[in-house]
Amino acid sequence: MSFQDLQIDWLKCFVAVVDAGSLSGAAPEVHRSQSAVSMQLKKLEDALGCQLLLRGPRQHQLTADGQKLLGYARRMLDLHADTKAAFGGDELTGLIRIGVPDDYAARYLTPALKRFAPQHGAVEIELSCEQSTSLIPRIESGDLDLALVSREHPRQGTLLFHEPMVWVGSSQFQVWRRDPLPIAVYEDASLAKRTAINSLALQGRRYKVVYNSSSVVGQIAAVESGLAVAVLTQCSVPEHLDILGSEHGLGPLDPMEVSVYRSRASQDSEAVDSLHNLLIKTLRLSIQA
Repeated sequence: MSFQDLQIDWLKCFVAVVDAGSLSGAAPEVHRSQSAVSMQLKKLEDALGCQLLLRGPRQHQLTADGQKLLGYARRMLDLHADTKAAFGGDELTGLIRIGVPDDYAARYLTPALKRFAPQHGAVEIELSCEQSTSLIPRIESGDLDLALVSREHPRQGTLLFHEPMVWVGSSQFQVWRRDPLPIAVYEDASLAKRTAINSLALQGRRYKVVYNSSSVVGQIAAVESGLAVAVLTQCSVPEHLDILGSEHGLGPLDPMEVSVYRSRASQDSEAVDSLHNLLIKTLRLSIQA
């Protein structure tokens, strides 16, 4: 069997649709119209002689052939980006304004910045640590260039991985035995707060909010002091605290979709291009390893 050579633009559109979950979500990521993205996918499928995506009304799902292609496509795009960087000529310069929640900063962003900074010493980094609900509007307004966020919608960036959410308590106080259950929560718009309350509602378990804090440090302090149990990302749980589950009378929690979200205003920045690609490459690999 023979087929046409595969074009980079076809692969970019294919991967963008997989990551965004839809044509409409992928279009802004590749700077094309929705119809143009659809045409690129059609060309790719024609070249390979197989269907790659099952097209639903809202979401697109991979076929077996699409799943087979995805790994190759990502590697080809990574090699393409590396080749461009190797022959890029001038040293990268400029400013990158990046945002990240406290709980993702040390575990996920810091290792990537440690790789990026030594290679691009002329690029200035401005880092903001806030909750995802604050960072997302700043990306959309162009106040930030990049953000690592827990997203609510497929259009909010490129999906990197799913971060587990867990109930956390202290065995010293065993607060989970109380009725109603005292809980520490983030701000009202927080996904973590909503997933915690939804879980308790499904169980029919009574609760009361006894502590509010927009920071991970505040949530941990509430647990350590015996005020409450909290819902945290698994990556942020200190070793001296306990992860709670059904044996403690607490139900499962939905994971967070962690994505790297880029502003439209930064699309012409080669420095942002470089860090954006590095985050996608390194975080996907580190989570899958």
